[in-house]
Amino acid sequence: MSLALKSWMANEGPKHFTMMIWVGVNVFLFWRTFMLYYSGAQYYYLHKMLGLGLCISRASASVLNFNCSLVLLPMCRSLLTLVRGSQRVNSRQVRRLLDRSKMFHVACGITICVFSVIHVGAHLINMVNFSDRYSEDFPDLNVAQYKGQDSRVIIMSTVPGVTGVLLVIVLFLMFTASSSCIRVSSYEIFWYTHNLFIVFYLILIVHAVGGALKYQVNVEAHPPGCVHMNLSSDLPTNRRAAGENETQAVCREDARFQSHFPQTWLWVSAPLFLYCAERLYRYIKSIADPVTIISVVSHPCDVVEVRMLKSGFKPRPGQYILLNCPGVSSFENHPFTLTTCPTGKNETFGIHLRVLGDWTSKFSQQLLEQSDSSEILPMMHQRRYPTVHVDGPFGSPSEEVFNYEVSLCVAGGIGVTPFACVLQALFEDWCQYKLKRLYFVWVCRDLQSFYWFADLLCGLHERLWQNNRPDYLNIQLYLSDSQGLQSINEERYRYLSSRLQIGRPKWKLLFQEIGRANQHKKVGVFCCGPKGISKALHGMCNSNPYSQTTFEYNKESFS
Repeated sequence: MSLALKSWMANEGPKHFTMMIWVGVNVFLFWRTFMLYYSGAQYYYLHKMLGLGLCISRASASVLNFNCSLVLLPMCRSLLTLVRGSQRVNSRQVRRLLDRSKMFHVACGITICVFSVIHVGAHLINMVNFSDRYSEDFPDLNVAQYKGQDSRVIIMSTVPGVTGVLLVIVLFLMFTASSSCIRVSSYEIFWYTHNLFIVFYLILIVHAVGGALKYQVNVEAHPPGCVHMNLSSDLPTNRRAAGENETQAVCREDARFQSHFPQTWLWVSAPLFLYCAERLYRYIKSIADPVTIISVVSHPCDVVEVRMLKSGFKPRPGQYILLNCPGVSSFENHPFTLTTCPTGKNETFGIHLRVLGDWTSKFSQQLLEQSDSSEILPMMHQRRYPTVHVDGPFGSPSEEVFNYEVSLCVAGGIGVTPFACVLQALFEDWCQYKLKRLYFVWVCRDLQSFYWFADLLCGLHERLWQNNRPDYLNIQLYLSDSQGLQSINEERYRYLSSRLQIGRPKWKLLFQEIGRANQHKKVGVFCCGPKGISKALHGMCNSNPYSQTTFEYNKESFS
């Protein structure tokens, strides 16, 4: 096996294998249901009336049931964190699959939207056929009240029709508000529309109760296509047909039809209950355990550091929390990576948030007093802070940094926050981890951004130097915007000044350097930053031809 293929298998193999299983189940459900309605004896007369519209609508419905049952599971954050932290889950590949829970959630959501379009289109054809092929011989099969009835009237006069229209509206709102442009520009719209999932599932359960499509229950007494003397002549079952085809079976009784037992609730009830129970548990826990804000620090480039205290809160480095501030919005919860975890000496934990949107702007205004200070160094502000609730902690890919002997952490701007907690943990006790060497690359546009964690980086370097391990940590700082170029002139940050480079990292050279220094090892690559950096690193990990080193890619992504 070539080295490039081996690298691709290490990074993409488990993900693609899992996705192939998921796609295979979807294809199997679609094909199995399609053939059941196409050739099943109990659906003979219904298929004769509706044609392929019946088969496609039911086949797409089975795929929708399956994906509606799965789409909630990747969002059970506490459950995923519990599985990730379980001692029985020792496989790194399993934990890396858990990191892709958001991707699986998105895949299920897109599948629901696509097959909803197919399902709606097939049923629109069915409504037209119900009107044009109104059956006087089998009145129980009819949804239309008479031949030629307007299909729009048929839709709005049935429970499946009305609920179907409502489902399309809700799904359209949820899908459009999930686009990246809306999530970035107005996270509130995304948050509120996505919580319409409760309405969606309730309508979905009612939608399946309507029973518009019916199947034959007495196939043995009334075989498909049998001759009955009382049927009209538009079907090939009249007296003349009976005389011409003496081998055709004669019906012993009239065909009887009944609606299907609704199955949608069987698919979605368990995942829906699990998700709602988990959300309720997290809500009660976040409300019951009070959070005290200890201090607030204003950093350069509109970054605010918040230090908090919560009893019994024991996160692991690399995890994140959901923060709620009722004074800003009672319902919105925003994810923030922990930059400081409680230790034996200090029980506080902290986050760094960048003021970008409406929520962070209002929250920072409540945290900070008005100040005209223009100093670069952080300013401490003491005041009475707003009430906040913390939900979590939850697992993330950054937890895996310690499970490699060699790790490469790449951060872009504020994306450094997942790795700040890792560096803090190493500062406390670097000897207890499996990690033997850490490459840390931080790319910023503004020089002042490096001051966010300058003390931590210099302190960790000094401690490793005192323990005769200067090769343990390799720090590379890159200033991508050279306009108005300055330097880190402070004496205490002299080490960072020596590690600062102008421009962007040369990823090919960096991977070559790491590969040569770590032959026959697996290097964990962790990224939190812009898509350009992430895409470049992902490509390098998949096609690494430079050494006998395997690079495993891990991307930070809040679920």
